Amino acid sequence: MSPSYPARRAAPCCAALASTFLLACAPAHAGEPLVPQTKPEQLDTVTVLGTRPIRTVDDLSNARRKANERTGGTAVVDGESYRDRRAGTLVDALGFAPGVFVQPRFGADEARVSIRGSGLQRTFHGRGLVVLQDGTPINLADGSFDMQAIEPLAARYITVYRGANALEYGAATLGGAIDFVSPTGYDAPMFTARAEGGAFDFRRAQLAAAGVSGRADGYATLTGTSQDGYREHAVQETYRFFGNAGFRFNDTLDGRLYFTKVDTRSALPGNLTFAEFERDPTRAAPANIAMDQRRDFVLERLAGRLAWAPNADDQVALSLSIADKRLHHPIFQVLEQESRDVGVDLRWRHASEWGGHAATLIAGVRTTNGSLHDERFVNVFGNPGAPTNVFDQHARESVAYLEQQVALDARWTVSLGAQGLHAVRRSDDKLITNGRDESFEKTYSGVSPKLGVRAALGEHAQVFANVSRSLEPPSFGELTGGPGVTQVDMQEATTVEVGTRLQHAQGWLDVALYHARVDDELLALNDANGNPLGTTNADRTVHQGIELGGAWDWTSQWRTSLQYLFNDFRFDGDAVYGDNALAGVPHQQLRAEVRWSPVARFHVVPGLEWNDATWIDHANTLRAKGATVWNLRVGGELGARWTWFADLRNVFDKRWIASTNVVANAGGIDGRHVLPGDGRGLYAGVELRL
Repeated sequence: MSPSYPARRAAPCCAALASTFLLACAPAHAGEPLVPQTKPEQLDTVTVLGTRPIRTVDDLSNARRKANERTGGTAVVDGESYRDRRAGTLVDALGFAPGVFVQPRFGADEARVSIRGSGLQRTFHGRGLVVLQDGTPINLADGSFDMQAIEPLAARYITVYRGANALEYGAATLGGAIDFVSPTGYDAPMFTARAEGGAFDFRRAQLAAAGVSGRADGYATLTGTSQDGYREHAVQETYRFFGNAGFRFNDTLDGRLYFTKVDTRSALPGNLTFAEFERDPTRAAPANIAMDQRRDFVLERLAGRLAWAPNADDQVALSLSIADKRLHHPIFQVLEQESRDVGVDLRWRHASEWGGHAATLIAGVRTTNGSLHDERFVNVFGNPGAPTNVFDQHARESVAYLEQQVALDARWTVSLGAQGLHAVRRSDDKLITNGRDESFEKTYSGVSPKLGVRAALGEHAQVFANVSRSLEPPSFGELTGGPGVTQVDMQEATTVEVGTRLQHAQGWLDVALYHARVDDELLALNDANGNPLGTTNADRTVHQGIELGGAWDWTSQWRTSLQYLFNDFRFDGDAVYGDNALAGVPHQQLRAEVRWSPVARFHVVPGLEWNDATWIDHANTLRAKGATVWNLRVGGELGARWTWFADLRNVFDKRWIASTNVVANAGGIDGRHVLPGDGRGLYAGVELRL
């Protein structure tokens, strides 16, 4: 268990770092009223400011309340829940979130992240989800996102809104939205220091500080991670800074600034054949070593939010963001890219009554504009050789969304909403080769409606159902990510979802069944060596499955947690593939653990991850076998301020396949398709909080 933060009074402290917008001082206990050292006659005014909610960010309890009010599948992950283990990848943060499939491909940041089969073929530079940092999308204007831009240790909590339920965020993709919400000066410890280390030369550290001073608060964290990796040519080094500072202008207006910098460098070991995997899963693909394949980038992002609540029923939030990224990416060619993305989001939330029944209206508009300069070269041992192409690319994505939720009575609630989308993708070919100009401009537009219903079953349970449309324009990864331009169409889907959730003092359970009929699914294919071939649109596909997650305290000493996914993704009468299964993810996945705490300050947690077999090709001629991997960790508290853990991954040193390539037709022949999971590794860490 994590220690409680010691109670402390707000007192003036030093000083500000201009680049971080951090206003540092000793904060008040999270959730308690501020008690500044001031004259007695001023206490009434200060108390009002200290006890009202922060307008720019929800606290954890409000985030959970809003998630439970949705007419569909949602989850809120407490950032404290994964600090008792090695917290090195998104699996550590999202592995038990219902409906989320996440699997690192090199035991590092890059991963296949998918909800309901979104971005199914992507194991890097993801798509199909709206990923947000503090309510503002970090997606590029073309819809893509980078897993390395996320720091799990810098999240107070994570919200997951699956499918059309993400209309709350103005998102209407098949997968939905994931929001990583940072701590503030009000809910974070004054000082945090954390160190982790272990197998494969894994090292990770965090320093964080938070504070409150009068109307201002601030939080900042710096993390550094390095590892040699389980495999050859898998060295990774990443540094991330996240900071935010808020100010309460008056009783109705709050403002907050955010600054992010990420500097990440990752060698790419590549895919192995089955024969190589059986012989030595730690080796790297020879071409990846010879061409020094890697993915390095620097990201800087500045965002701001103003939240105005003129009365108890209305709240208006305006968000602005700008992000610059520089990418060095030697693969089958060398990519040198510089991009800038600018976004604006205006959102209104209004509480009212319709005929005596409570109602909530959410309305908003958002637009993101991005420019990308993309230079490509022959790969000469990892260095740029002769130029092969140059693109100047522009993307714009604009959405308007509206959702009305009305309580029909004490039990039934209905919601009706829609999102309008207009997107532009323009690419100017600046280096004409072979007399072929690959310039293009495409626009995509449409409307995504949603109808949902929720019914309360007593005090702790509810059921829900919804039907919705989703739209997903291609990113430049689909349009220009292969050896040539592929001007594919927008992916569209109709999804039906039913489910139930149980919230109880002893735990929670979330179960959802969904069925999505997808038109023009974006299928990104690779050759046998892992090199991209480009993207095509499937005619019709079906995504359906079961999403289950939960945790339950059986006694004060025993707690069970689990996540289960049943993934039935397949073609629907395709001219080439018939009704074959889509390749890329296992048919089933289970994560489970049992926590035993014989005393309050010590726990033992055995756990497992089981993956079913995974098809490698859409022709269903070759698949990777499934595996069960066992883990064990112990940990506890050392006094009121220190915690520790020891985390043994893959206890029995199982050789297993974490992820695979996706190819059209492997012909049943072994090729460079598999990405081995990490072998046995012991990690340990300590954390200090003041």
